Amino acid sequence: MAAILTVVATPIGNLGDLSPRAAEALHTADLVLAEDTRRTGKLLQHIGSQVPQRSLHDHNERDRIDEVLAVLAEGRRVVLVSDAGTPAVSDPGYRLIAAAVAAGIRIEPIPGPSAVLAALVASGLPSDRVAFDGFLPRKGAARSERLAALATERRTMVLFASPRRASADLGDLAAALGADRRAVVARELTKLHEQLLRGTLGELASTTSQGLRGEVTIVIDGAPDPVAAPVSAAELVRRVRDLIATGVSKKQAIATVAEAAQVPKRDVYQAVVDAGS
Repeated sequence: MAAILTVVATPIGNLGDLSPRAAEALHTADLVLAEDTRRTGKLLQHIGSQVPQRSLHDHNERDRIDEVLAVLAEGRRVVLVSDAGTPAVSDPGYRLIAAAVAAGIRIEPIPGPSAVLAALVASGLPSDRVAFDGFLPRKGAARSERLAALATERRTMVLFASPRRASADLGDLAAALGADRRAVVARELTKLHEQLLRGTLGELASTTSQGLRGEVTIVIDGAPDPVAAPVSAAELVRRVRDLIATGVSKKQAIATVAEAAQVPKRDVYQAVVDAGS
């Protein structure tokens, strides 16, 4: 039997979100690798599974890799889960998955609940181009550099935040990206006290100043398109002449230059007339 490492997404709150396929994998596995065996134990109990568990978290993942690869080499079915959502997405699992790939082991993903996607689709912000950035660095140059990079990110951004640091994160994001940047704070997604706070980064930093409870996901509108520098009349005329020199008609050259410079065609036409062209 070919070795397979199954990566299962688990509920981020509502146990009803566990898919039938995920439940079957958790029933039929020989071993479940869990970030917190106590938390995953409750999920296994909920679905009536008695599959044995082994812990795999940030502090022991490197040490577990050879052991897990040996189990997989025996043809045993191993399932990897995290406390909530998809393993390796700001959770343990990346190193093990990479090692399994290098060892020629098939990776079987079983998708499911995702705080990133749930927050994104509920935010009402553009979702065609998205950047997921996990947790902000806590302090120092790494934090400053990350905030500076996010300030010019034109895609919608999704970040995680601990409830204790969410207000500080929002305050620093407001300072770096602009207090008027649109954002949404999604709290306790899929749970009883699910909440979506909408506003600007400045408003949300103030709203959450007393702290938050539960899991927090932040969705932020991307940076606006850069404003094109104004083009002088002389430069407009030069561009039109250059196009005409290539065989383009005067009318088409004016239209092309106007579109590229983001100015009305009549302005380009008038510049050409004033230049005697």
